[in-house]
Amino acid sequence: MHTPGHPTAERRLLLAVDAPSLLHRNHHARVESDLRDLGGRPAWALHGMLRQILEAIDQFAPDAVVFGLDDRTSSVRTEAYPGYKAGRAEKDPALVDQLERAGALLDALGFNTLTPAGLEADDVNASAAAWAERSGWSCVLITSDRDSFAHISASTQVLRLVNGGISGSPLLNPARLHALYGIAAEHYLDFAALRGDASDNLPGVPGIGEKTAPILLSQMGSMQAVWADIDHCAGANLVATLDSYCEETGLRRIGAGMLKRLTAPGARERYDFNLSIMSGRTDLDLGLTPEVPGTPGLLPLDADRVTRVVGHLGVPTTTQLALRVLTEPPASTR
Repeated sequence: MHTPGHPTAERRLLLAVDAPSLLHRNHHARVESDLRDLGGRPAWALHGMLRQILEAIDQFAPDAVVFGLDDRTSSVRTEAYPGYKAGRAEKDPALVDQLERAGALLDALGFNTLTPAGLEADDVNASAAAWAERSGWSCVLITSDRDSFAHISASTQVLRLVNGGISGSPLLNPARLHALYGIAAEHYLDFAALRGDASDNLPGVPGIGEKTAPILLSQMGSMQAVWADIDHCAGANLVATLDSYCEETGLRRIGAGMLKRLTAPGARERYDFNLSIMSGRTDLDLGLTPEVPGTPGLLPLDADRVTRVVGHLGVPTTTQLALRVLTEPPASTR
């Protein structure tokens, strides 16, 4: 029997990990432990991230793992919108130190990490989902960020980290996403652009939120169709379609009100702007060469490297787990 998201013998599995997301969560969850590595540097977030990665690899048995990291020196999104992510608390220096060391730790293990210039880990996730689809692989994205829901498809699922850790986190596929939000996976980005994202300091289109956006998208098919209807016939089909839906379901009519909100000054510009900021890049070169054994990111990893690198964190049980999980061939090749 296959674990949910586990590859079949025919389809290999790529695990794409939003490393900053895991580091932030583990920093806050484990800061009281004050765990230090053998060099005396803060290591609780790095250790917590690594434990979760090991648990995920143990659960999903991937053939390759890629880690996305944020470019901490520049941001194309902040250049386009200086208010991007404004209002977030200043990062603890101990967290910053561990964020800056994460790439070196993962590279030293033999994993595949990517810090795209001016971009973020979510862009790596977006490119991983696109790579998997092109390559005939399955993909699981690991993150606590809702932005990755836009990449859910027949080939890609998202393990959204919540407080229960890897085993207690929901694995979202198109059906589960629909159950959560009432929208098809391919409409999630439209939905997010309408709703906005307070955590990124992106307001939504005024008056359209989590309840009305799914009705608009499910009835009209896409925002492209919505804007086309507004441009070609002043939204007449939109009003008729939404009112007809409301009549069938016993809701009060929302067609005219929805049209008014969508045609309010700045509404379309707000939607278009959110879409441009929220869209992940799908064209990054992940550097994955599955046909070349031993290249970064492919499992299994070298036992001596694992012993040395994980051993430096100073937690013998984690070193033992890493040796078991990372140095055996993946399930699809056994």
